Amino acid sequence: MSMSAHVLRFKWEINSARLELDRRGLSSTSSWWENTLRSLGVGNTIKIGDYRKSWDVLKTAVFLEERVPRHAPILDIGAFASELICVLHRLGFTTLSGVDVEPRVRRMPFARAIHYEVADFMRTSFADESFHAITAISVIEHGFRSEALLSEVSRLLRPGGYFVASFDYWPQKVDTTGVLLFGMDWRIFSQEEVLQFLEEARAYGLVTVGEVDLQAQEAPIAYAEREYTFAWIALRKSTGGPQ
Repeated sequence: MSMSAHVLRFKWEINSARLELDRRGLSSTSSWWENTLRSLGVGNTIKIGDYRKSWDVLKTAVFLEERVPRHAPILDIGAFASELICVLHRLGFTTLSGVDVEPRVRRMPFARAIHYEVADFMRTSFADESFHAITAISVIEHGFRSEALLSEVSRLLRPGGYFVASFDYWPQKVDTTGVLLFGMDWRIFSQEEVLQFLEEARAYGLVTVGEVDLQAQEAPIAYAEREYTFAWIALRKSTGGPQ
């Protein structure tokens, strides 16, 4: 069944996704020895990925693998330390770009094969309709501005292209007032807010491609004294463009 919105429901799904990434030779998180050297201040490596995001990384990779040609241009926003863009490279996607405000994004793995730019992903210099897909793993909940985000995503996507994103979520509203992450406001989306975002997206020609299921079971993620989970959405740019 095709899904446009889905929720990480159980902690075991994280472990299962990582095992599948490992089995397929796609896992791209930093190794224990790289993390050890970094903690000792040795080397110049970036800590890639987060085990807790295994579910949404695998889900996004499989979604694109099944729908997007390997030569099609793909943009990963919030690409600094992103495992997903490394996974897509390992899958054989050949026209990958990443954008982030962090200048060290240019030192990411596979930098000779992946084009990285330092910029605000809501105001990039890429030409209109540059990409067949745009991805964002645990990015949009930081400094969320729906109009700016949707406007730029719609501008950059080709008709028929996909916007795939994951973000912090819990069906009922979890208050994060006053909590800053990466120097930005942090939002744990509620079900009402996700549905509102999907409705706003329609005005920019971004429509759901399947069933929307936002029911949650467990809260497998704990951070900053909050407990929550992840949600995942996939939107397709209609051939008619913004409405």
